[in-house]
Amino acid sequence: MHDAVTRFIAEKGYPDFNIKAFFFDMDGVLFDSMPYHAAAWTRAMRENGLSFTEYDAYLHEGRTGESTIDKFFLKQLHHPADKALKEAIYAAKSAYFNAYPPVSPVPDVEALLNDVKAYGFERYVVTGSAQESLIDNLEHYFPDIFHRDNIVSAFDVKYGKPDPEPYLIALRKAKIDPWQAIVVENAPLGVRSAVAAGIFTIGVNTGILRPEELQQEGANIVLPTMQALRELLPELIGIVP
Repeated sequence: MHDAVTRFIAEKGYPDFNIKAFFFDMDGVLFDSMPYHAAAWTRAMRENGLSFTEYDAYLHEGRTGESTIDKFFLKQLHHPADKALKEAIYAAKSAYFNAYPPVSPVPDVEALLNDVKAYGFERYVVTGSAQESLIDNLEHYFPDIFHRDNIVSAFDVKYGKPDPEPYLIALRKAKIDPWQAIVVENAPLGVRSAVAAGIFTIGVNTGILRPEELQQEGANIVLPTMQALRELLPELIGIVP
């Protein structure tokens, strides 16, 4: 058993590490979409008088769009944006994002998903996205990997990441306990959400963040690529002694 797993069980006081399902974030984990999201967010927020960088977009990835806008309005302008303005900013951000070329899967993630499926684990998507084409994209790029009922999106939550709510909903959907899942995240707030839900969390740093951003939020393991996770997977799930 991997040392990180041993520490996790001891720290949580869990009875075992009997994995039944993997929970995957979407942007930056399944799709290499974060550069486009970061550029779109930066443009939309700056057009509305806010100081915002692409690094900010990566740091706040996983929040719902409404929460992201409110966070920066409160911090810089000391008041929340009204509903109409939030809708306008998010619509602009979405338009800028949709103007980019179609996104591609993160390198090696398709092979990782096939490995997870071959081992017999259920696969769930847990995302802050409100993207209408979410299911179509998943079915197009990852056929027979994700069932449409195994998705938790912005439409399903009240609070969203970094609140544990999305991952708690995923646990309920899967009908499993926290020690029966592994989360794969690339975003600090996503890591915080999963850790707060009591789930073993792997941070895969596919973007521009410093690795310590994921470590500081409590990721049990931080890796640089999906291929590194593929190589570690047998040990994590107990196939390699």
